Amino acid sequence: MALAKQMPIAALAHLVGEHDTRIWRIVHHYVDEALARQDLSGARRLGVDETSFRRGQDYVTVFADIDRAAAIFVTPGRDAGTYQQFVEDLRAHGGTPGQITEVCQDLSEAFLSGALEHLPEAEITFDRYHVKAQLTQAVDQVRRSERAEHGELLKRSRYLWLRNPTRLTDRQRDRLDELLRHPLKTARAYRWMLKFDHVYELPADEAEHYLRTWCRGAKRSRLAPIINFARMVEEYWLGIIRWFTSRISNGLLEGLNSLVQAAKRRARGYRSTRNYIAMIYLTVGKLDLHVTHAK
Repeated sequence: MALAKQMPIAALAHLVGEHDTRIWRIVHHYVDEALARQDLSGARRLGVDETSFRRGQDYVTVFADIDRAAAIFVTPGRDAGTYQQFVEDLRAHGGTPGQITEVCQDLSEAFLSGALEHLPEAEITFDRYHVKAQLTQAVDQVRRSERAEHGELLKRSRYLWLRNPTRLTDRQRDRLDELLRHPLKTARAYRWMLKFDHVYELPADEAEHYLRTWCRGAKRSRLAPIINFARMVEEYWLGIIRWFTSRISNGLLEGLNSLVQAAKRRARGYRSTRNYIAMIYLTVGKLDLHVTHAK
């Protein structure tokens, strides 16, 4: 199993002189056995996110125990039903829905309805990085709509507007500073984004007032994508503000997903969703894979 974690199954099959389907049967055997032994009675805080089996399609949903930094349940799909399947698995492994006190997830309506229905005791935090992603998309919409008028000026500038300014090179910062001196709608949208970013630097007792003030101003910005984002913040207010109490995010899941994607690239994909899910468990599940005799 250690080798299966470290190298693609096809390469491992070639190394040991077996067909890869036989290697996958062995992998599934040990992963399934380890999953059957899981004790989920201690899970309290969840991170929930989706990842794709193939580019843009065949999604699976990953439920991770934030405190253990481990994927504890993976299932095909990305709808509300994935929460029902998680709860059934939780009950089968010594847990109950009432023990889950915190859930961090994206802004998906399906995920929200699933969490509200199946984890009624959990407080929901909308992942700050998914919230910020919505804002960067809004800034980029402004940039794209302005290209017709200022195409040459904005040419090859997308990265400058969307990247954290502290991660720009000196040359990139100089160009951004030059762009900000022009009366561009994109520059105004960018400044609204920087003001929004500041909220996550504030203590909880100041953040709510700051964000309400930001939303009021943003809705008067005359920049439709920024206005729409401010309205979205108000619509999902409780889950966004919850971060200042829970302080949890799906940064953990992003880290786990990067390991999964690296494994997927090494394997050049997997032939089935079942294989992909097994590899997720094997890579980031922290399973107890002590050896038993295969049947």
